[in-house]
Amino acid sequence: MQRHTIAVLVNDHPGVLTRVATLFGQRGFNIDSITVGGTEEAGLSRMIITTGGDDRQIDQLMKQLHKLIDVISVTNLSANPYVSRELALIKVSATPSQLAELNGIVEPFRAAIVDVGPGSLIVQVTGDTEKIDALLVLLQSYGVLELTRTGSVAMARSIVPATAAATV
Repeated sequence: MQRHTIAVLVNDHPGVLTRVATLFGQRGFNIDSITVGGTEEAGLSRMIITTGGDDRQIDQLMKQLHKLIDVISVTNLSANPYVSRELALIKVSATPSQLAELNGIVEPFRAAIVDVGPGSLIVQVTGDTEKIDALLVLLQSYGVLELTRTGSVAMARSIVPATAAATV
């Protein structure tokens, strides 16, 4: 089963998220992550949903999403190159003497220690899912006390015409 990232542009009205999530459940799809936020246009929100399924299943799901009230557009971002990022906050068990050691671990991931307490610290990391998963593996030996992650936020890459790419 392939992982797909779908962008759904919707009217910013109460109940829209419920209708979208219900459709996924009724069709037997699990939502791996969902992020909803405002857009460049007032009154509209964009949902970025990651789910699994083959191309035929995803095409059928997208057709069903199009039929929902308040859905403006549906795009399978996975069909073309796109940029995707996630944010994670990771609380790690650590003593003050381990601070430099942990800083050395998080630095190559361009992560930051954003809070230090007497027995723990919090690491903030952004990037793709694989990057965050890799950092989590390294931090497991210290003891991950708490973890919170956003869903993916994603956007289609700009397409550069072949003639423009040759001159750049």
